[in-house]
Amino acid sequence: MSIEIRVPNLPESVNSATVATWHRKAGDRVSREENLVDLETDKVMLEVPAVSDGVLKEVRTAPGTTVKAGDILGILEAGAATATKAPSQPSAPSGKSRTGGAAGTLKPAVSNESQSPAVRKLLAEQGLSAEQFGPGTGKGGRLTREDVVARTPGDGKRETGETKVTAVSMAPAVPAARPMGPREEQRVPMTRIRARIAERLITAQNTAAMLTTFNEVDLKAVSDIRARYKDSFEKSQGVKLGVMSFFVKASIEALKKFPVVNASVDGNDILYHAYYDIGIAVSSPRGLVVPIVRDADRLDFAGIEKTIRDYGQKAQDNKLTIEDLTGGTFTITNGGVFGSMLSTPILNPPQSAILGMHGITERPVVINGEIVARPMMYLALTYDHRIIDGREAVLFLRAIKESLEDPSRLLLQL
Repeated sequence: MSIEIRVPNLPESVNSATVATWHRKAGDRVSREENLVDLETDKVMLEVPAVSDGVLKEVRTAPGTTVKAGDILGILEAGAATATKAPSQPSAPSGKSRTGGAAGTLKPAVSNESQSPAVRKLLAEQGLSAEQFGPGTGKGGRLTREDVVARTPGDGKRETGETKVTAVSMAPAVPAARPMGPREEQRVPMTRIRARIAERLITAQNTAAMLTTFNEVDLKAVSDIRARYKDSFEKSQGVKLGVMSFFVKASIEALKKFPVVNASVDGNDILYHAYYDIGIAVSSPRGLVVPIVRDADRLDFAGIEKTIRDYGQKAQDNKLTIEDLTGGTFTITNGGVFGSMLSTPILNPPQSAILGMHGITERPVVINGEIVARPMMYLALTYDHRIIDGREAVLFLRAIKESLEDPSRLLLQL
């Protein structure tokens, strides 16, 4: 029985998706619930599983194709033991030999016009045509320079039989110039999530009056607590005691003191939020994403750490959902994990402020008239100056600093 593999219902506010990767090709046996293809939206990656055991009879949509809910992606032959003659596979080639089957015939190839400028130039130099090749190892079956060179003799230059003439120059020796040849370029379409990130960042810059204020924090007290209790905390809570939970707690206490930092602009109104949904920026294979720790003020340190850990794993596995990424009243981003010393983070609309963490560095500071080495971090708060005044922004950042330098304030909510 043939079963149509269709695009599932897309999340709310998502109108279309892009076929990202087929994990099986036509003719492959598949198992029920096995992921057949990934669909990329501008927010999350969706998996389309097989609804039955059988054979993937046909693939109808190549990677890069834009699809909508209900569109047919392929055909599954349920219960089939072997594949029938499979149609041409439109998905990206595997990079194996381009000679097909026992007969060794070449599969149809894309035209010269669809190749990159560098490959078109090389083909012209060699007097070759893309039709002489099978599908290339580049995106969408396009040829790469390596594909062309692999089919040409020597270093990829045609033998012309021309006599080489060597000229002797009496000028002073100069360093040899780089051999002339095709200077490669690769044009790669933005992923949907990268395009969405770009759109949101431009929107933030064009609509908000962004300003950044800075401070620094001595993290010795936090470091001492982590060193003293890290083993017992992990044993009892099942998660490591990180730095981020301290920053989330300190941010919440500062937000309570300065509610406008937790607010957002809604037309000509200021929308104050009586809850604390903290976005935590994490990296993923698809780019930077900001899952939301909801009602973070109701979570203890272990709850915050577990939530962040789970989000980090889901981000790496492309398992984040729309619900994970929707909302948020304030964001924290930690460039320090990549070695950043200082930065000016960009707002995450419609939020009005974002806290930037940076690298922790042992630096000399003066305490009680003495120079001592302390683990110091620069903090940056970017805020929307339309509703947050400089005084409030500076005092907000100072409140975070005070809570981190004396963590007992977090316990006493001072």
